[in-house]
Amino acid sequence: MRFMVIVKANEDTENGVLPTAAELTAMGDYNEELVKAGVMLAGDGLYPSAKGARVAFDGKGATTVTDGPFAETKELIAGFWIWELPSLQDAVEWLKKAPFQTGEVEIRQIHGPEAFEGVVTPETQAQEERLREQLGQ
Repeated sequence: MRFMVIVKANEDTENGVLPTAAELTAMGDYNEELVKAGVMLAGDGLYPSAKGARVAFDGKGATTVTDGPFAETKELIAGFWIWELPSLQDAVEWLKKAPFQTGEVEIRQIHGPEAFEGVVTPETQAQEERLREQLGQ
């Protein structure tokens, strides 16, 4: 199973306050542990929402673009990991080891092909497999 581990934003991350050297070192050590264990597939921090945009789709083909920053900090993302583990409980146990002092982190399972059984066409499945192969190169 793959999981997206979502690090929630806070006032500091939204104001562009960067981690200290000590915090970066601790996170680097943690990430190294994840990689060595074969857990971490990807991960990065994100710029504040002031450097982003939201695109809303109205269902009729029109879009509305709203430039950041966005007001609700608790609903924003400051960073993420993609992990591969046997279960949600395993992801929770790994996350408990993260070098965070405060904040909130959300873990969400990523859909696999099994989630779309009976819905996906053979053509769409072949396309998905082709794209995943290209991404792996």
